[in-house]
Amino acid sequence: MQALITLAAFLVTLGVLVSFHEFGHFLAARLCGVRVLKFVIGFGKPLFTYTARNKTEWIIAAIPLGGYVKLLDGRDRQQTIAPADESEAFDQKPLWQRSVIVAAGPFANFFLAVILFAVIYVSGAPQLPAVLKAPPDNSVAASLGVKEGDRVIGWQALSKSNSVPLSGEFEPVLSWNTLRWTLLDSLTGGDGFALEMEAPNGDHFVMRFQASDLPHATPEQDPMLGLGILPKSTPLAEWTELKLGPIQAAEFAAKRVWLITKVSLRLMAGILTGSTSLKQLGGPLSIADMAGKSVQVGWQPFFAFLALISISIGLLNLLPFPMLDGGQLLYDAWELVAGKRISISMQEQFQKWGFLLLISLSLLALFNDLQRYFSP
Repeated sequence: MQALITLAAFLVTLGVLVSFHEFGHFLAARLCGVRVLKFVIGFGKPLFTYTARNKTEWIIAAIPLGGYVKLLDGRDRQQTIAPADESEAFDQKPLWQRSVIVAAGPFANFFLAVILFAVIYVSGAPQLPAVLKAPPDNSVAASLGVKEGDRVIGWQALSKSNSVPLSGEFEPVLSWNTLRWTLLDSLTGGDGFALEMEAPNGDHFVMRFQASDLPHATPEQDPMLGLGILPKSTPLAEWTELKLGPIQAAEFAAKRVWLITKVSLRLMAGILTGSTSLKQLGGPLSIADMAGKSVQVGWQPFFAFLALISISIGLLNLLPFPMLDGGQLLYDAWELVAGKRISISMQEQFQKWGFLLLISLSLLALFNDLQRYFSP
């Protein structure tokens, strides 16, 4: 039964995220007057096909591991476009419209993440309070005197030069989850910060964490452990509820998505600098496992999981690699600067190298999955 739940959650995850991504391309293309020939979810043999009045084929295929939108495009050597239809072809549109159509897919994923988080906050989400446990020895928090039971109630950024607060007031810390992403933002960005704390006896005090004292992320060390700010186990009855109105929820969700995007982007860049290990790459087995576990806990954890994966898909597709949306945007940037398009033959060569790169990364992610689940 658990295997069936995991499989179902995995299929729902891919179906929702891929459909939303491709619908972003579809909607932008239609708004820009480009004809959409096919909207396909999955690969392989079609299981369901519907042809709309505008002649767009909607297809659900057998292998639910992706999807694509096929546009009327004169660069496609398999398409023959009549002169009367050229105005609806993708390649005949201005550069800015072509770029909008390409970027719409990834940004649809970010928009979906905002929607999912907002729904959680409107419904009311249980929140683990930001009460800290005793920090590990030799951690930054231990050296500053953080004690078990101290509660973080406010956060403030410090300037890099002289540790002067960037703002006059502390931002309220609503929960441990809010604090965790804020801390990750500071650690990955190398920014100092100050915490407004409340001791178990009710006393208030401020602790400043200088940028020069913050631990650096390495493949061997979790910077959160080096920092030493970790949550104390708290009974569920003592958790608080975060429930916001629709507008507040949308604003809070947008800030959360922006924060997670910044942290994720820095962690991805860390792969190039060596601060992030390639072993942290996860593949379909990891996604399926996390999807199954989150859906069994409840719909809110599953929605939060969908939001995180949606952000990851949006970022991944914006990477400047051929075969990804970011690669096409890189071609567009070249066209903007050079005043001419990259030749089709050159793009095809880049596509081949991009395909090999993506296959290599996919195999590495799958290898990491197999090591996690089958190593003794």
